[in-house]
Formats: sequence, structure tokens, C-alpha cells
Amino acid sequence: MESLQFMELNIKPEILKAVASMGFEEMTPIQARAIPVELDGADVIGQAQTGTGKTAAFAIPILQKVNPKLKKPQAMVICPTRELAIQVADEIRKLAKYMSSVKVLPIYGGQEISKQIRSLKSGVQIIIGTPGRIMDHMRRKTVKFDDICTVVLDEADEMLDMGFREDIETILREIREDRQTLLFSATMPKPILELTRMYQKNPQTIKVIRKELTVPNITQYYYEVRPKNKGEVLSRLLDIYDPNLSVVFCNTKKGVDELVQELQGRGYFAEGLHGDMKQTMRDRVMRSFRNGKTEILVATDVAARGIDVDDVDAVFNYDLPQDEEYYVHRIGRTGRAGKTGMAFSFVVGREVYKLRDIKKYCKTKIKAQPIPSLNDVTETRVEKIFDRLDTYIEDQNLGKYIDMIENFVNEKDYTAMDIAAAFLAEILGNADGKGTAEDDFGDTGAEDGMVRLFINIGKKQGIRPGNILGAIAGESGISGNLVGTIDMYDKYTFVEVPRDVASDVLDAMKNVKIKGKSINVEPANRK
Repeated sequence: MESLQFMELNIKPEILKAVASMGFEEMTPIQARAIPVELDGADVIGQAQTGTGKTAAFAIPILQKVNPKLKKPQAMVICPTRELAIQVADEIRKLAKYMSSVKVLPIYGGQEISKQIRSLKSGVQIIIGTPGRIMDHMRRKTVKFDDICTVVLDEADEMLDMGFREDIETILREIREDRQTLLFSATMPKPILELTRMYQKNPQTIKVIRKELTVPNITQYYYEVRPKNKGEVLSRLLDIYDPNLSVVFCNTKKGVDELVQELQGRGYFAEGLHGDMKQTMRDRVMRSFRNGKTEILVATDVAARGIDVDDVDAVFNYDLPQDEEYYVHRIGRTGRAGKTGMAFSFVVGREVYKLRDIKKYCKTKIKAQPIPSLNDVTETRVEKIFDRLDTYIEDQNLGKYIDMIENFVNEKDYTAMDIAAAFLAEILGNADGKGTAEDDFGDTGAEDGMVRLFINIGKKQGIRPGNILGAIAGESGISGNLVGTIDMYDKYTFVEVPRDVASDVLDAMKNVKIKGKSINVEPANRK
């Protein structure tokens, strides 16, 4: 079916604004088919796997119907596990971002029930809960069902497998009969169909069954990272694996623009691709990528549909995709035409559950990897330099250069080994020309081989990490990819630079302005 834009839905502008801020440009198949039906008030049986965008498929109609002025539960989502309940609550909160009066509350076992009772008393419109904990509140009479107009059974097959059928039936019997009942399940076994006959009225069945895909030619890794460290980790992986062409996927247009700025500041040849760009600009970016002038393409899923390049060595999921099928489409940009490829995914916090679903869907191994250290990056670069040296020694006439080295050795009190080491340091960008002592700065709380610097400017001054990165690289002349972690706070920033060039950076940053604002840079105190 033809894809539909969220803008085509007759829904509140606050919801559309939230959808846009989340970076969603068009609906997934389950959303396109289910949302219009649900908005009309019909009961729905949705057969769809986790990761198809089904949370938004029921959350958007709920938010459209909810009355923010009524401080009582109006919708309930029943989930099999606390992890899913938390995940669904997070997603609904994002969609309700601009509906400040709408309160969403997850209730599940393992959390203090008194805290949940206080939240319920304060006024909640949407409840997401596990069957056991909802039953607990029912017995205590701490949750009232009088105004609940919509009930969602999420991953109903899993709930039945876990033995929750009796609880579910008890809950449904307590809720008004004129409610809307939405049931979502990956499979439709007989017990599910029995539930639908008993507790739904003329439900419309919507099936989104996806062909399971495997990706045998692609080696897949994932890294557990903090959001603020994603750029640094990406840089290290790019330096270690050194792909000729790579595609980096972000979930939002804003994310694309910010990452491109950061990568360019670090000295990479990167360009962005997203839905807000004019077609002429898209064509220019793609031409540059195909001919190798642009080595890194940063893109959203929608924009990526036009990427048809056979020589992509690596794909990076800077943000995990919302849909498992998108994951397959993304990494399928590499490993084409019988070639092998690599795929790297960044996982933040509870996204490990989303990754689990992706693994299940793809029926493939995605191996956990430790984040490479700066020493790992340096060692890799040295190995590559040595590989190039092998070729030079075998293929080039080095006679005149040998003579130059011999003359230098005879004139100075150096060995040929000293000279080779100095050349290597120069190539790696670690020679500062001053020979700063290793302990000049003491322990600033930085990673080994780095110095942590304090800068008296931060987010509240409208500064972004890319501005810091660009200023350091531009003023000191060091390559942007040598700059380490940038920790930005409201009024100040910490940035790590190689110890050997720290004094040069400090000298270069004197009397520098960033976005018109004077700054002070000094070695940081220990964390």
C-alpha cells in the first residue's frame, strides 16, 4: 500500500508536533491501517510483531480522544512485562510531549505500590500496567475504571503464554461495556481468538506479516553507550575500521544535522541526507558519495531509500531504528553484490530490549563489543602505517632517502630507531614540538594519554559540542578526530585532548571567542 504521512491524519496539532520532533515522517504499515480505524471508534485485532511501530498505532488514537481536563483514568494499556510497560509509557509520554495536562503512569510489580497510589490520586489519564499489578490496585480500590473508554491488550499472545488469561478477563469484566477494545498480538492462537469473541464488538482485523530476513554477509556488532559519548565512539570505530564508504543512520533530521557538524569538525568528509533537503541538494550529496568525495553519509530512514550504492563498507545505527524491518533495510546497504560488510549499532539504556527483538526478527547474531580505547585506535593506525611501509620498502627506490637518514644520524646524536619513532609520532599527530612533560598537568580525570580541559561556556549560551570541537581544531591546528569526549553542561564544558598537544591547545585558545563569546580554557580538576 501507498505510504501515508502523519500530516494526513485529522489529529491534534500537539500530537503532530510531537511526531515531527521524534523524527517520524510517515506511518509504518500497522499505523497507516490501524490508526484511521481506531479514530472512528472501532475495535481492532492487530496482528503485528514488536518493533512495527504498533505502540504509536494505539497511542495516537488514545491521545486524540483523551480529555486533559478530566483528571481520571480514560485509557488502559495492559502489557505482559514491566519492561514493556515502561517502554510503552515512555513512547506515549513522547507523543504527549506538547500535551502538558495529560499524565501517563506505568504500574508494575517491583515498584513501591504506595508511590503508585499517590500518583493515581494526583490525577492520571492513561495507565500502562502489568495484569498482576492492575489486579492489585483493583483489590485495594485505588484505581477506578468508570471513565476508561479504551483498553489495549499489548502482546496478548505473550500474556496468555505467561498465564494471565484469568487476570485479563477479570480486568475486562470490570470496565464499561461500551469501551473500545484494541488487541495486538504477533500470533493469533485459538485462546486469543476466544478472547476477541468474548470481549470485542465486531472487531476489524489488521494483519501486518513481514517476511523474515537474514543477512549472512554482514558482520554485526553492538556497543552499549551513553548518549553524550556516541560521537566519540563513532569516531573511534571509523578510525579503527577505516571504511572507504559508510552510512550512518539517525532517527531524526535534527540528529543528522548535528552529527554532520560534529563529524566535519573532527576532520571527516561527511554529508547529511534527510527529508527537509531539496531534491537538487540530495542529488548533489549522493553524487559526492558515489564518487567517493564524501566518505560518510549521515541519513534518516526516509532519505535512505534513494541510497543504492554497492561499495558501502559499513553501516552505523547511531540511533536504533523504531522498526525491526528498518534495521534490515539499513544494514542491507552494505554486503551487496556478494561482498562482505559490517554493521555497528549503538544501544542506550533500555534499548537492549529493542535490540533483543531485532535479533529475534533477523535470526542473526549481533555481538556485544567493548568500546575501543584511544590506545586501540592508535595501535590500529600504527598497523596500517606499517602495512603501507611494507609496500613502500618493496616497491620504491629508497636509496636517496637512506642516504639522507645516514647523514642525519652521523650529524646528530640519534639512532635510526629514534628517527623512525619521531616520524611515526609526527604522522600520528602526537608530536607537539615542545616535548611537554607527561605529568605537567597532573591527574585531570581524563582517559589515559589525555588531558581534561575546563571551558567556562555551555548549553545556556547556545553552544553545541560541534562549536567546541571546531574551535579547538581550527585554532590549534590539531585534527578534530584527536579530540576526545566532550561533556557539556548548562554553564561549562569539559573536553579531553591528547596530553602531548594539551599545552598547544591551551596556548591557541587564549583570547578565542566561540559564537562571539569570550572564553577561558584551563586544565580541569580531578573529577
